[in-house]
Amino acid sequence: MIMKEKGSTRAQGRVRYGQVDDGLGPNTDIGARLRSLYGAVQDEGIPTKLLDLLEQLDQAETRQKKIPQGE
Repeated sequence: MIMKEKGSTRAQGRVRYGQVDDGLGPNTDIGARLRSLYGAVQDEGIPTKLLDLLEQLDQAETRQKKIPQGE
């Protein structure tokens, strides 16, 4: 049983199975929209410019490892 304080200004969610439902669960409209957005971002390719920068970083790290320490 959840007791509400008289005059409380705190927003109360729905009670479901003994727990307060804040409306932000995975089966809500917000949850569905977040899944949709995440799926769209996940399906986007990696920009060529970013791939080029990562390749340059790999090359720089490889060159750094070849230089003897202390020089």
